[in-house]
Amino acid sequence: MSRKRLQGRIISDKMTKSRVVQIERTVRHPKYEKVMRKSKRLMVHDEFNRTKTGDVVEIEESRPLSARKRWRIIHVVARAAAKAAS
Repeated sequence: MSRKRLQGRIISDKMTKSRVVQIERTVRHPKYEKVMRKSKRLMVHDEFNRTKTGDVVEIEESRPLSARKRWRIIHVVARAAAKAAS
């Protein structure tokens, strides 16, 4: 049995070895047929603290790693753009 894989953007990197990833998907409304965006926030394990806020990552299901973490980062798809110095 293969594990689920999703792609999302990191929205928080304030924890050690943990990240919050937002997954967005589009869904068509059953009655009105308008295309809507739905999002979900997942706690993800990042063993070596390699990712930063804004990075696009691929994540995979895993065994429970803590009370809320059930996903881990597989690889970074795209790095976030560097912030300009003020």
